[in-house]
Amino acid sequence: MSQTTSMPKEVQEDAAPARPWLTLLAVSLGVIMVMLDGTVVAIANPVIQAELNASLADIQWVTSGYLLALAVFLITAGKLGDIFGHKRIFLIGVVGFALTSLAIGLTSSIGPLIAFRVLQGLFGALLQPAALALLRMAFPGDRLNMAMGAWGGIIGLSSAAGPIVGGLLVEHVSWQSVFFVNVPVGVIALAVGWWALRESKAVFLSKVDWLGVVFLSIMMFSLVWAIIKAPEWGWGDTGTLISLGIAIVFLAAFLWWQTRVREPLVPLGLFRNVSFSVGTTLMILTAFSMFGAMFFLTFFFQGVHGLSPLESGLRMLPMSAGMIVASPLAGVLIGKLGPRVMISGGMLITAVAMFLMSRLSIDATFLDSAIPFVLLAFGLSPVFVGATEIIVGNAPEELSGVAGGLQQSAMQVGGALGTAILGAIVSAKVASVYESYLGPVAQAIPPGDLELLKEGASYGAAPQGLPEQIAGAVTNASHSSFMDGLHLGFEVSAGVAVFAAVIALLVRAGRKTEGAAVHIG
Repeated sequence: MSQTTSMPKEVQEDAAPARPWLTLLAVSLGVIMVMLDGTVVAIANPVIQAELNASLADIQWVTSGYLLALAVFLITAGKLGDIFGHKRIFLIGVVGFALTSLAIGLTSSIGPLIAFRVLQGLFGALLQPAALALLRMAFPGDRLNMAMGAWGGIIGLSSAAGPIVGGLLVEHVSWQSVFFVNVPVGVIALAVGWWALRESKAVFLSKVDWLGVVFLSIMMFSLVWAIIKAPEWGWGDTGTLISLGIAIVFLAAFLWWQTRVREPLVPLGLFRNVSFSVGTTLMILTAFSMFGAMFFLTFFFQGVHGLSPLESGLRMLPMSAGMIVASPLAGVLIGKLGPRVMISGGMLITAVAMFLMSRLSIDATFLDSAIPFVLLAFGLSPVFVGATEIIVGNAPEELSGVAGGLQQSAMQVGGALGTAILGAIVSAKVASVYESYLGPVAQAIPPGDLELLKEGASYGAAPQGLPEQIAGAVTNASHSSFMDGLHLGFEVSAGVAVFAAVIALLVRAGRKTEGAAVHIG
């Protein structure tokens, strides 16, 4: 059956006066909550794990559940803005994100915390597409470039500040304060947004492909659940195979449905363009490599290296701060050299950085980690900027909004899968070498306790209060086996980056349309 897509071409606005800079302030405050949350929670994860007695899989779900909710709901959220108004959807997102942050801070067990993190991801997804649409309405014409420059700087600064803010809050207040800080920010964003934002929505309302949302959500949940639980259950276990089978079935159902529904969640015709498909794949691979590898660094810094949360944040600052410089520079160079050279070169630099990370030792200095972090900043920036350009630029003009949503979704899905798959790889490596590091002491430890020690070693933890005759051996085994797992994780990430550098050679610059009308939503 042929696929047709009806897209809204006109935008309905309210009569309120335009307040562009207050609009920028309001939407920036909303998105700052999302950006900060992505970095400060990484700093808090080891403390959350210790205080709530969470497993490695639980802590992975604190990250993966949030990322999956973002990824699955971004495209739907953009369409909801078209139907009900971007201001309304943005403010709902602000209120929901602040309230779920408050709920997480008041939670005392890991199960409800993960559930509220998923809800937080859903509300975060409401913020991002609506924020961009509101900026487009407030800054028409050439003024939009100026707004986008300020927007990029604010996002870069919030990302760079995340590890420092997280470290200060976790070390001097509590892990709960990492989430409580979103409440006053949300109140200010709501007040400014309620007064300053202009409402806009499509005149011709489109329909949301709810069945597509359900199929995609079940598919992604089943896939990541299988990957996270496989180290515990075994890859040949019935539960793992059933979860993978459900994921395959619902992926097939989702693809079939997208070719039948009149207004699909993801118009599959977009992927006939090679550059668009490669650009989307690059976003997945880049996020897979970056988020998956970065997940374990906080456990290395705090659990193995013995740093405080604040010191861990300072260790990671060179990458975040480097991206503030590297992102605008990448935009200029891509304009001169084109995306192919810059993206491929960026992925090779990323591969070198990941390889250097795989050589870190237990007593690595600040300089040892700062050099690969700076390389990561200058490697990842041209990839994120360039892949966005080829995804949106190679999509038809009337589908530019959908293309932007796919770009964001690809990044979130890649991050969730990277955290899950590399987590499984690290855990498997730790389990395979732990007893060899433990030596003869392993014979004196009951099998059940030995498995618990292996699980703790998967996030760099060495138990306290053990008898003196085995404490040293257990600590050495925990830290040494974790480092082996960490090194393997970075080596896999480096290989993924090299593969991405090769397929990046297939891309071309997006089509440039002069004087094209901006599609909102």
